[in-house]
Amino acid sequence: MVSLCVINALMLVLAIVVAAGKGDKLIAGYNTASDQEKQQFNIKRLRGVLAATVVLSILAVDIPFLIGQEDNATMHVVVAFALVYVCIICVIVANTWCKKK
Repeated sequence: MVSLCVINALMLVLAIVVAAGKGDKLIAGYNTASDQEKQQFNIKRLRGVLAATVVLSILAVDIPFLIGQEDNATMHVVVAFALVYVCIICVIVANTWCKKK
């Protein structure tokens, strides 16, 4: 439980750093893109999507602990599906809403 709290705290710090605009190098694909490719994206929206992804991932991992079912194997499957769902939705949003028109 202590390790989960430490990981959650580190992830929350990561979300804050990215949302504040100091972690653009941590955005996968964006940091290796050329300047021309970077201009196709609204970086403020992309930062927000990444920060939201991290926060939603924290919440998804904490679901079993919040409802007292951390020993239930079914809850681990629910968490895995929740994480996959969050990632898929955030990739779609990052590739549509974050692109400049």
